[in-house]
Amino acid sequence: MQAGTITLKQAKIPVILISLGVALGVVFLFALRIGQVTIPILEMAMILLKKMGFSVQYEINAVHETVLWSIRLPRVLLAVLIGGALSISGAALQGLFRNPLVEPGLIGVSSGAAVSVVTLVVFGSSIALYPDSLSMKFLMPAVAFGGGSIATLLVMRISGRVGKTNMAMLILGGVAINTMCGALMGLVIFFANENQLHMFTFWTLGDLSSATWPALLVAAPILVLSSLWLLTYQHALNAIALGEAEAFHMGIDVEKVKRGIVFFCALAVGVSVSLSGIIGFVGLVVPHLIRTTFQADHRLVMPASLLGGPLLLLLADLVSRIAVAPAELPIGVVTALIGAPVFIFLLIHARKRNVIS
Repeated sequence: MQAGTITLKQAKIPVILISLGVALGVVFLFALRIGQVTIPILEMAMILLKKMGFSVQYEINAVHETVLWSIRLPRVLLAVLIGGALSISGAALQGLFRNPLVEPGLIGVSSGAAVSVVTLVVFGSSIALYPDSLSMKFLMPAVAFGGGSIATLLVMRISGRVGKTNMAMLILGGVAINTMCGALMGLVIFFANENQLHMFTFWTLGDLSSATWPALLVAAPILVLSSLWLLTYQHALNAIALGEAEAFHMGIDVEKVKRGIVFFCALAVGVSVSLSGIIGFVGLVVPHLIRTTFQADHRLVMPASLLGGPLLLLLADLVSRIAVAPAELPIGVVTALIGAPVFIFLLIHARKRNVIS
């Protein structure tokens, strides 16, 4: 009976992943079509075929072509990449710390990356590094990764060794590092000019409107690589869920897994922050919903998070573009309105189960 139960759970995984993939595809097309300018499905297909070099016998609206190819498609692709990166990073960190309250923003990755990028943008002009320059597009992800890594390592140092982490200390350490990074960011912004201040206002709240093809070409390989690499830890995380000693006896190099997960999470989140600013709660809400709705098996949680994160972020982006049209809500505001109540619920639930002492 037990073996049959395990087989049944394993059989459900492809069905759940296929369903999420179909839902993501539908929302992806809907996000391409809907906005201040609505583009017919047939015309979208013709524009994409034309851009791929096919001969198209169809009268394409020039405005629709510009909106779809230069504005909407890069934005939607960026939402997919960042949503997947944030969500699978959250799933990996929750599995590593064995607690559903952990997410990249909570342990300082996002704020560490943010303060690094803000510093580079403000003071980079003094050494001839400007936001639109090619060198800046390559430097920003690297600097964001470095800042996110340092912040994460500090929080881990405060809370104790990974695997024997005091959750109360982890949360308090995360609050302290996030507060310090916020103060440093405010100090740096004090020296910013008017144009930089306007940019930071939207950037610190999350913003996908600056998506461009050059930025995607730089960041997409990094985000795809780091997200796919995190997928390879699904079996190791299942073993760690039983305890570090048990995982070690199962042949898992626990220390190597820890370093790998922290490295690739910092890389994925750092690059995401360098492109879109701080978008919170995606890495918290999606993995938790998957665990509570389906099962806690990381063979499902990890790939489902990789699909569910883009799905949530695309829906949030649609709301941000449509809710107050022709203006636009910062996407970080939308995700926070969704994620903050969920996080409060998780804290209350964890307190009742004595997860936080």
